[in-house]
Amino acid sequence: MDSSKYVLLVEYDGTRYHGFQWQSGLPTIQDEMEQAVKKFCGGGSRVMAASRTDAGVHARGQVVSFWSRPEIPPSTMVKALNYYLPADIAVKAAGKAESSFNVRRDAVSRIYHYYILNSDTRTPFGRKFALLMPTALNIEAMNEACQFIKGEHDFASFTSSPDEGGTVRHVYEAKVSREGKLVVFCMIANSFLRHQVRNTMGFLLHLGQGKISCEEFRSVVEARKQGQAGPRAPGHGLCLTKVNYPAELCYHEPSASVLNNKGLQLHDDQGCSYEEFR
Repeated sequence: MDSSKYVLLVEYDGTRYHGFQWQSGLPTIQDEMEQAVKKFCGGGSRVMAASRTDAGVHARGQVVSFWSRPEIPPSTMVKALNYYLPADIAVKAAGKAESSFNVRRDAVSRIYHYYILNSDTRTPFGRKFALLMPTALNIEAMNEACQFIKGEHDFASFTSSPDEGGTVRHVYEAKVSREGKLVVFCMIANSFLRHQVRNTMGFLLHLGQGKISCEEFRSVVEARKQGQAGPRAPGHGLCLTKVNYPAELCYHEPSASVLNNKGLQLHDDQGCSYEEFR
């Protein structure tokens, strides 16, 4: 039977999941996605993700792909999968891609944000999506340390698990900003090692609280010894914001579709623009 490769833009609240990747006997985003695909499409297909998020980590811009019957319109795919998915996972857009499109390897960068509520008091509204940090943070010092991780480096110190592809990564951006009581850490890289963002955030928080100096931070970066950076920040403050691909996606009227030169066409049943999705 002929089949087509479908691509989805997905959001999820990762609070009750043990990460994206399937694990026996544990709730995962991949398992929920594959169950929904099977129920609607009538056949099983492995759902692949652009980035494997950790337990408790959220996503606003996860991209996944899978194979299914070619006659299903992407707009129907969005509505049908959302019908079968739980309320904390939502398909925002769907489309078809060339068979050669690889949702993971074709991505050129990923953008993650870590949110910190730098306040003496908690808020019930943001408790699942931001780390409460009552201690004052030195944002200037944290940004000074961020300069040491920009560019291409061996980030072995920032992971506790070896990667078969090595530990060298290219970080395009790393910065900390403050908006009132909300502190946001943004990190953009070609790809990330396991727990790299959370270990970086935890280490930066130690620096921001004055527990280590910028030179100590730099020495750990240069040490390239597995597991040196930390402690690991909790997963609930982290969100996969966006996955970037080589081709710019453009919004087209009146079909509410997005098209790029890799043959990826996304349809949003709410008529939203995805100019920022690239």
